[in-house]
Amino acid sequence: MTLMLDMYIDGTRVPSRSGERFDVVNPATGQVYASVPKGGVEDVDLAVAAARRALEGEWRRVAAPDRAAMLGRLARLLESRIDEFAAAETAHNGKTLFDADFDMHGTVACFDYYAGAATKYLGSTIPGPADYLLYTRREPVGVCGLIVPWNFPLAIAAWKIAPALAAGCTVIVKPASETPVTALMLADLVEEAGFPAGVFNVVSGPGSVAGNHLVVHPGVDKISVTGETTTGQTIMRTAADTLKRITLELGGKSPNLVFADADITQAVDGSLFLIYANSGQVCDARSRIFVQDAAYDEFVARFVEQAKKIHVGDPTDPDNHYGAITSSRQLEKIEYYVEIGQKEGATLACGGARVGEGPGLFYAPTAFTGVDNSMRIAREEIFGPVACIGRFSDYDDGITKANDTPFGLAATVWTADLTTGHRAAHDIRAGGVWINTSEFLFNESPFGGMKASGFGRELSMHGMDAYTELKTVGVSLGAHMPTFPLD
Repeated sequence: MTLMLDMYIDGTRVPSRSGERFDVVNPATGQVYASVPKGGVEDVDLAVAAARRALEGEWRRVAAPDRAAMLGRLARLLESRIDEFAAAETAHNGKTLFDADFDMHGTVACFDYYAGAATKYLGSTIPGPADYLLYTRREPVGVCGLIVPWNFPLAIAAWKIAPALAAGCTVIVKPASETPVTALMLADLVEEAGFPAGVFNVVSGPGSVAGNHLVVHPGVDKISVTGETTTGQTIMRTAADTLKRITLELGGKSPNLVFADADITQAVDGSLFLIYANSGQVCDARSRIFVQDAAYDEFVARFVEQAKKIHVGDPTDPDNHYGAITSSRQLEKIEYYVEIGQKEGATLACGGARVGEGPGLFYAPTAFTGVDNSMRIAREEIFGPVACIGRFSDYDDGITKANDTPFGLAATVWTADLTTGHRAAHDIRAGGVWINTSEFLFNESPFGGMKASGFGRELSMHGMDAYTELKTVGVSLGAHMPTFPLD
């Protein structure tokens, strides 16, 4: 049975103005899972108008403690329906139920974090002349267009929604066309949590139409987008005419440095997770693995052996480690790069093929060895379960290869020497560097990139900065006021 959903604009479920709809396909089965409206320019106009009315009306007068209470209620409502949301996430994205459940718990935690942050976001007093009181205040940036990717549909949406609402902004969420279901479902919980009409809106539809119109719309004050680098470049150009505030979390080709003194078992286990989790469809997947010469052979042997043990298939089967590639277009892209890697002379050590004979979009854990950093598979984002393993000789060589990329989203370093680890964290040009761990995201710490991986930060209090404007207020306490010497 196909799930039928409508958009959410100004506190009401609505079809698209055109009446058009599109199907959402379950990538693990090939079956149509849901039908949603194909929103366009008129729908975005309605959503922006609603968000603007709410911003300038009732929502403007809602105090921070009340916004905090609403976000807390939203967290509890989602928590009470985690199984339902996890099942929906699996059905339209293809990730395992285990991963979807993990993501939903993280989403609850994100709403909880910003519920707490709403009442703790402070301005400052400024030491100045004796007869003046100077202080700053943070005010909401305004109407925010939130463009969400398909790899973590609700979790990344929450990274944007929660700080925006905590700061007092209003939002229009544009989910990816492949995975719009959970964002549309969230609207019911937002309404039940008590948010006024127009504060939260969801428009489903193609990015080239609905997303683009959000970016050009003069009524939108800020755009936050998670996507590939070329998309970010287009958005920067398009948003320039209206001088929108922008946060860009873009692509990556993140390095994973394994020094010879590392615990190889730990490094192998962590490196497997860092490239194959979520079918490799992770913007900061550590897809370029560089191993120091003395440890290279041992690492490669263990990595390939363990990669072959990873179970791929039905995402509802708890024995599987990862599920389906989210779309046939993405699967074809992965196959394209695997073919390129072989032509470039890298050794295909495992994988390199689809899994199963049915309609499901499953792809085996794939690893290339003998990868030179100049190869396309080492320089271009594949966004799939494809590891590219190469060598480095000494510290300087490792850092040079890690940084020899247009991207700068994340990095991981494996070493028994914390001096080496901290030194590498200083020298690697990336938004986040992690030492001896495959865990790398926390609501309490900022996430974002350098170079072609974008700018601005999500999560943490830094993430909330992106949804505010800083205002200075000056008050005379009897100070002499400059004037013209008029008669």
